[in-house]
Amino acid sequence: MAPNLIPAIHPEGHKFAFIFAAATLALFWMGWDIIGWVGVVLTLWCLYFFRDPVRVTPDADGLVISPADGLVLPIVTVIPPEELGLGSAPRTRVSIFMNVFDVHVNRAPVSGEVKTITYIPGKFFNASLDKASEDNERQLFSMETEDGKLVGFVQIAGLVARRIVGFVHEGDTLEAGERFGLIRFGSRVDVYLDESMAPLVIEGQRTIAGETILADRRVTDGPRTGLAR
Repeated sequence: MAPNLIPAIHPEGHKFAFIFAAATLALFWMGWDIIGWVGVVLTLWCLYFFRDPVRVTPDADGLVISPADGLVLPIVTVIPPEELGLGSAPRTRVSIFMNVFDVHVNRAPVSGEVKTITYIPGKFFNASLDKASEDNERQLFSMETEDGKLVGFVQIAGLVARRIVGFVHEGDTLEAGERFGLIRFGSRVDVYLDESMAPLVIEGQRTIAGETILADRRVTDGPRTGLAR
């Protein structure tokens, strides 16, 4: 268990940590010690931001797993983006907002084949705002499960984020919980559920990428409700 106490740092973070560390050393070398200590804090935060902890993903047919660590925003029924190829019928959208302290490595919500990937440049509104789904820089994925169900999900850059990084390509086969990308420095992921799925999370709930169950096709008692306590 000891190796898991200190999460690995994703390779995407190495160059940023190097830049922060080099700048910090330069500040100390120039005698700007107070600002140098600020640089130390920022370097440690950079390493923390790009952490990539091990996750244990539930393994059962019909599950949709959270692709992101973060806070569940209002769950709504909307027409999915045309780029996902999911049709024009409204679907339930579960949105997860990641702040700058959350893990930003994103994981596949289902097992299956990546059918489409579409990148759209855009603006950088606060990712918690609803208009971020339509206006911000984003990358859209559609996946087909083994039983032919289509699930769409979208990485959305936020107010601070300026780069979406993908690890997979169209035609790749992924297992639920497998890493597919990350977003740098604050962002959001939207998941569009198949019409047969009801969400098992509620607004305000915290999710863990690769572990929290968002939906289960075997559950037919409708969306969950709950109270903050």
